[in-house]
Amino acid sequence: MKPVNTFKVSSDNYYFIYRFLDLSCITFSLVFVINSNSLEMTQDYIIVALTALVVFLYIAEALDLYQCWRVGRFITVLMTVIAVFISSFIILFGIGVWLENSFHLPSYVLNTWFFGSFLSCFTWRILKHQWSVVRSKLGINLRKMAILGATSTGANLYHEISHCDELGFDFVGFFDDRETDRLPKGLTVISDISTCINDAKNGEIDILFITLPISAEKRIAEIINLLSDTTVDVYVVPAFMLSDVMHGRLTHIGQIDALSIFESPYLGSKILLKRFEDIAVSLIAIILLSPVYILIAITLKLTSPGPILFKQSRYGLRGEIISVLKFRSMTVMESDEKVKQATRDDKRVTAFGAFLRRNSLDELPQFFNVLMGDMSVVGPRPHAVSHNEEYRKLIQFYMLRHHVKPGITGWAQVSGWRGETDTLDKMQKRVEFDLYYILQWSIWFDLKILMLTILTCLKKSNTY
Repeated sequence: MKPVNTFKVSSDNYYFIYRFLDLSCITFSLVFVINSNSLEMTQDYIIVALTALVVFLYIAEALDLYQCWRVGRFITVLMTVIAVFISSFIILFGIGVWLENSFHLPSYVLNTWFFGSFLSCFTWRILKHQWSVVRSKLGINLRKMAILGATSTGANLYHEISHCDELGFDFVGFFDDRETDRLPKGLTVISDISTCINDAKNGEIDILFITLPISAEKRIAEIINLLSDTTVDVYVVPAFMLSDVMHGRLTHIGQIDALSIFESPYLGSKILLKRFEDIAVSLIAIILLSPVYILIAITLKLTSPGPILFKQSRYGLRGEIISVLKFRSMTVMESDEKVKQATRDDKRVTAFGAFLRRNSLDELPQFFNVLMGDMSVVGPRPHAVSHNEEYRKLIQFYMLRHHVKPGITGWAQVSGWRGETDTLDKMQKRVEFDLYYILQWSIWFDLKILMLTILTCLKKSNTY
């Protein structure tokens, strides 16, 4: 028999219907607008509509709009819909400017079409979500769910499920063989594992999550073997999945299944999306800030001797050395193996340099690094090479920061972990926030960080 892949990449059972609904909303919105204004459906409208459908579907797939993991994160779904429509509008607007002389369509038609498409796609999701919640509260088609293993993993799983009414689960309880004093506080076990298996065989459980420790591999295999004589849907939730997997993804290499443990979040079309974001934001920033660049350059020359720009060696994507640009703010040009971080009242910092650093203006030349492709606008802040070599030995998962390009600003910085890291605890917190950013990355998250960066810079704290 020809071997087949054991695992399949999971997706929502209704993924095709969701795509069909979105594309139908966009299409019929245009038809409605044209008919409402007594216009004729010309070839130009058809070409524009087909282009819009292709762009929308491409962006939606790139932002994982239809992935099943979005169940239980409804606000994230709505934010993703907004991000998809904004991104699609920007791309279509760019195409329209490029083909300006090829199509002659009234702007009010296009604007009304865009708003109508967005409103309809937004509305059907809200209605679907509310219907799922109402059905669950009314007890319609609920599935009896149990957790085998009263562990911290099981507690986390229960917490997630208890906040997702739309899942349609009726929680039966926890099953475990261990004594009460060995269980996490707050968990109540209704019976042992043997009873759980018997209940499953008697049809009293529809879905069972096994959350035993990964060290109990033989016991898990034995339980799975006993459950093979039931019709229960069985899921195994290893503890390491909840903390150590970064963008875990199932892939197939020939006929062999592999689960990614550490992986960049920018896969496939997401690489292009991230690069498009970086180019667009950096170009706009450079154009708008050009008078500021000139003013800072002149002031630097007049207030202290030395070059205007300062290059520092940093680790970039995949740990490769890059040269990061900054406006010079010190009397020294340290970029050696041993780099001392700036501290409060640091005598190396010039008077004008202190002003630049306090307002984060010394970082502005890094928009050119972004434009050249060495950095991103948003990402983990790059550390000195010597600091990298020091902390990678002290902090677990430290080098995972380099699965993405370093950024001018990041989630750690807007969350209060910017400036001097004079203790190991401070650096650990910064790394923790950096890894959270990588795990949760989205275009919408980047926009949120950019907005928070402006507010954070106004506070002028923790930067010397």
